[in-house]
Amino acid sequence: MNKSFFIALGSAIIASSCGNNSSTQKQTMADSASIHLVTLDPGHFHAALVQKSMYPEVDSVVHVYAPAGDDIKMHLDKINGYNTRKEQPTRWKEEVYTGDDYLEKMLADKAGNVVVLAGNNKKKTEYIKKSIDAGFNVLADKPMVIDQPNFDLLKQAFDDAKQKNVQLYDIMTERYEITTMLQREFSMTPEVFGELQKGTPENPAVTKESVHHFYKYVSGNVLTRPAWFMDVTQEGEGIVDVTTHLVDLIQWECFPEQAIDYTKDIKMNTAKRWTTDMRLSEFKTITNIDTFPAYLKKDVVKDSVLKVYCNGAFTYNIKGVYAKVSVIWNFKAPEGAGDMHYSIMRGTKANLIIKQGAEQQYKPVLYIEPATKDITFETALNTQLAKIQQAHPGVELKKIKTGWEVVIPEKYKEGHEAHFARVTEKFLGYLKNKNMPSWEVPNMLAKYYTTTQALKMATTGH
Repeated sequence: MNKSFFIALGSAIIASSCGNNSSTQKQTMADSASIHLVTLDPGHFHAALVQKSMYPEVDSVVHVYAPAGDDIKMHLDKINGYNTRKEQPTRWKEEVYTGDDYLEKMLADKAGNVVVLAGNNKKKTEYIKKSIDAGFNVLADKPMVIDQPNFDLLKQAFDDAKQKNVQLYDIMTERYEITTMLQREFSMTPEVFGELQKGTPENPAVTKESVHHFYKYVSGNVLTRPAWFMDVTQEGEGIVDVTTHLVDLIQWECFPEQAIDYTKDIKMNTAKRWTTDMRLSEFKTITNIDTFPAYLKKDVVKDSVLKVYCNGAFTYNIKGVYAKVSVIWNFKAPEGAGDMHYSIMRGTKANLIIKQGAEQQYKPVLYIEPATKDITFETALNTQLAKIQQAHPGVELKKIKTGWEVVIPEKYKEGHEAHFARVTEKFLGYLKNKNMPSWEVPNMLAKYYTTTQALKMATTGH
């Protein structure tokens, strides 16, 4: 069915595909706001989180193009929830087209200048390339690519973006998590951290590990996941999905503002993958679907257990430094727990460690562990703390048996959902000022080269 649905949340007007929406489009583009969002096929809740906040330079009318079905309904429900909440409600007006030719319609309409992508990753690289070729800027959720064959298509998209003078950027929310930000800042103080060690394959200088859960709460409600989220041919295996954040942080922290050339700076060492088993009853809980869809049957054993390749780990060498990345997906977190993160950067003077386990009440905590008991270390640490406090007033140190715990005021602990606004604001600034750092594009390419090569090694052995 090829119909156009224009939905201002709270009311709906249905028009046939032969209707003309040019007057609406012209009115929208004539608005004083310089940015006009277009959301394409929003199958992941991250698409909605971009709109959890309003932005002064962004028009309130958002054009959405998607196939009809549960994905678009869940997306609009989340936007409606933001519009109707009691505290700081948003004012988005969604104009939605759900014809089968939604992609072609979006490219032809050009109803905005920024395409937001968060959904089925099997189609995402194609969406990126076609959006760039049509002259759109693109803000894409991770991962931009989920396998090695599509990496070349992504590389071409970046080349095309440069030629067309548009920007392509991915949503790296973890750069805005406060313990990670402080880990990076302390690592940039040689008086405290020294120099980053080189490490070995067996004892990497940098390790990033994360644990995630299929059953989770988002915006106060249990998240309903699309069934395709459990199909690694559509979502991507864990080794190329969540690891995108971890590889990004390794580059961002270990080599701040340095461009990485994936053709010579990245060497894969080891990689492996394994499944999480999900019972049909668990699948029903998170999808509200009673049976496994046909496309998942290939991964089902004994008619009742779905095996999802969502776990992975790899070690690699980046610019002479050995690093390790791993991701684990469990079905549900223990009571009172949530997603977890572990990170260590080994310096010649101190290790900087983030832990997020039971001892930390499942909240990330940054520790500084000196390599030796040097009485001058504490003096240097306090001197550097004073500099960090200029940017982050209220951050303190608490001495513990192994060194120091970094005490962070609650005001800095925004949470994952708030970080989407931070990334969007950063991207909007790059659009306005034309000042995206020169290292961002090569490092995005290096990041996706790393993850797709890890998958290739895990599946083929080389």
